[in-house]
Amino acid sequence: MSAESEEQKLERVRQQVRAFPDFPSPGINFRDITPLLKDPSAFRTAMDLMEAHVRKCFPQVDVIAGLDSRGFLFGPVLAQRLGIGFVLIRKKGKLPGPTESVSYSLEYGKAELEIQTDAVDAGQKVIIIDDLLATGGTLWAACQLMKKRGAEILECLVLIELTSLRGAEKLKSVPLYSLLQYD
Repeated sequence: MSAESEEQKLERVRQQVRAFPDFPSPGINFRDITPLLKDPSAFRTAMDLMEAHVRKCFPQVDVIAGLDSRGFLFGPVLAQRLGIGFVLIRKKGKLPGPTESVSYSLEYGKAELEIQTDAVDAGQKVIIIDDLLATGGTLWAACQLMKKRGAEILECLVLIELTSLRGAEKLKSVPLYSLLQYD
C-alpha cells in the first residue's frame, strides 16, 4: 500500500473542521476545531504536517510561542516534537512576574497581549502559532511583542486561514503558513 499524500493528509484534517453558519453572529461562518481535537488520528496528522513543514523550512528554531488560548493546544505538542521550548503569549493580566505587553485594536475597542520578560531572549528564532488567522490583529500584536523582545520571527503558523478577511496582509513582512484555507 502506498504512503498517504500530503493532499490526502490535509483532507483528513479538513474533514474534522466543521462549519457553523451565522455563529456567533449573522454572516459569520465559524470554523470549529473541536472534532479535530477529539479525533487522535486526525490531530496527529495535523501535528505531523506542521512538524514536517517546520523541519523542512527552518533548520534552526529556538522556541515556539503560542497565542492564548488555542495556540496552547498546538504549540506545546509541536515544541516537544522539535525538542525545543514553548512560551505563552497571553491576554493582559494572566501572567505572573515581570511582563512586556503590547496593545492592539479590535473591531470594537482595544486589547493587550503580554509575555513574561524572561520567556524569549534577544536573537532567538521564534515561530508563533495559533489555530486560526482571521483579520490578523492578534497575530500582528504577537509579532510586535516578539520584536520588542528582540526575537527573530521566522514565521506565523496557523491551522486555518480565513483568506477573505486578508489577515496575512496585516502581518506584512512576517511569513505565514496555514494548513487549511477557507474563504
